[in-house]
Amino acid sequence: MDDRQRARRPGGRSARVSAAVHQAVTELVGERGYGNFTVGDVAVHAGVADSSIYRRWGSLETLLTDVALTRLNARSPMPDTGSLAGDLRAYAAAVAREITGPDGLAVLRLTIALTSSGQAGLRARDDFLGERARLLESMLDRARERGENPPDALGVLDHILAPMYIRVLFGATPLRPDYVDGLVDRLLRAQPPPCRRDDGAPA
Repeated sequence: MDDRQRARRPGGRSARVSAAVHQAVTELVGERGYGNFTVGDVAVHAGVADSSIYRRWGSLETLLTDVALTRLNARSPMPDTGSLAGDLRAYAAAVAREITGPDGLAVLRLTIALTSSGQAGLRARDDFLGERARLLESMLDRARERGENPPDALGVLDHILAPMYIRVLFGATPLRPDYVDGLVDRLLRAQPPPCRRDDGAPA
């Protein structure tokens, strides 16, 4: 296999390095807290050269942002169940599983810490919120196409995601399925029904 073939192959060493580095960051945040480790510490923890980290991410702040975005977005894919209620319930349940998993609290703490670390942190916050909103909008757009009347992405953030984040961060009552479903129910009840034309079709 030549170099060009290896470069085209999905996954491979690059994916393994990325996974090891992301896991190292998550574990170091959990063990030491934000701001108490360096790129060199991440490299040792992940078993890679620090030059590999600098070459791929450029700085510790960029790496931390990538970890937060990847862990909190990619692991909670947008469902497509055929209804707004089904989609929101499935999505909320996936997020609840993610943030109560082994690395969930560390990643949430990392995301919050980034927002108070100067301009780089503010960019990280905006990147996270922007990506989260973009993914949510893809789900909400499908609901609109079906004639439903979904909330906007910020409504989902405020009424479903934020309460779960707060509970996990402060060690409150576990995120039981009935609690998560209740968050979805309250948001749906607050939404007005879709407008209908005289023929009964969505306006």
